[in-house]
Amino acid sequence: MKLTNTLLVVALTAASAVAQTDRGPRQGPANAGQPLPGLSSAERAAFEEAKEVFEELSTVEKGLGPRFNGDSCAGCHIHPSIGGSSPSVNPQIAMATRQGAQNFTPPFLTPNGPIRVARQVGGPGRNGPGDGGVVALFTIKGRSDAGTCNAEQPSFDRTDSFRFRIPTPVFGLGLVEAIPDRVLRANFASTANRRRQFGIQGRFNTSGNDGTITRLGWKAQNKSLLMFSGEAYNVEQGVTNDLFPTERDETPGCGTQTAPEDHEDLALFAVFMRLLDAPLAREPRTPEERQRFDGGRRTFDAIGCALCHTPTLRSGKSNIAALSEKPVHLFSDLALHNMGQGLADGISQGDAQGGDWRTAPLWGLGQRVFFLHDGRTSSLDEAITLHGSRGSEATQSADAYRRLPEQEKQNLLDYLRSL
Repeated sequence: MKLTNTLLVVALTAASAVAQTDRGPRQGPANAGQPLPGLSSAERAAFEEAKEVFEELSTVEKGLGPRFNGDSCAGCHIHPSIGGSSPSVNPQIAMATRQGAQNFTPPFLTPNGPIRVARQVGGPGRNGPGDGGVVALFTIKGRSDAGTCNAEQPSFDRTDSFRFRIPTPVFGLGLVEAIPDRVLRANFASTANRRRQFGIQGRFNTSGNDGTITRLGWKAQNKSLLMFSGEAYNVEQGVTNDLFPTERDETPGCGTQTAPEDHEDLALFAVFMRLLDAPLAREPRTPEERQRFDGGRRTFDAIGCALCHTPTLRSGKSNIAALSEKPVHLFSDLALHNMGQGLADGISQGDAQGGDWRTAPLWGLGQRVFFLHDGRTSSLDEAITLHGSRGSEATQSADAYRRLPEQEKQNLLDYLRSL
């Protein structure tokens, strides 16, 4: 019996050695969070000033609340460095009771889960049933600086009526903002024939006013970093500003400041993101590792991943030299694609429908903890597999991934974790 058990252990060990494994977030220093190279001294000073504001903790005196999801920009965009996404330890848990606040923790937030924002698609919403709007998780009630505000926290009894999103990384967004529409459309046209072979369609989200391509946010719903900043400041922190001057909650006794509460911070948020450099991929350290990464890169292209996750685009001319006519290694076409029933959230934003998502940029993926729009998995292997739900444009690619020999899968996962 002892010999049999020993042989079983050996067999299982050998099997695990060839099975594909997401090795998890890449260890070592973060290759992200720095300003763009080549900034002038004045631009570098502006970046540092804006970074301080991005990191600053909001208080009620500065406009926090009455309802909010976070109390600083860097509180959500923090991993693996400032400008990133959710860390492995959720800061919302401690934030719920900061300064005496009387919030309970909603059931969909866990200490080791991702930071989440909830959108309501069923039950009574702000503007009617299932309006898809953001539901603020916390209130300032009970905080030492809240005065007489008694805004009640939502009950969250029906968790099935909510859909979730995690913070999108803001690395390199100045470069993304600077890519001309003509570059995006030309890239999209260049892949049309091969995309058809893989059943990939796609389209761009556009502004309803001028018809130009919108590209920021999970559904590419925002046109510019300034709009992205103003909306987030109002929706996530409850701070009214020049772009969003109206309080989302007008509970009597909670309007402690004259609106708009901010005239400058949202512009500095945009400056910080515009001048924040893109993450850097890790170069292979050995000839064997280079061989694996090169194999993974070839597989990435062969099974159709690169048809949506375009490795490199190019920015146009900019009055900021560090952004002007630069390669942008974002691994995204910035277009919308229907990802099927398994990933649909039933929410429309602009031209994006319930199953549509902007191709998520993959730069910085190597150190990311949570994947997909709602952070439902920390496994890169599972995230790729979930691309293949019913009705998804990525089904053929996901099926091709599942059929790969185990070593080719491993090479692909290792390559992606090098980004």
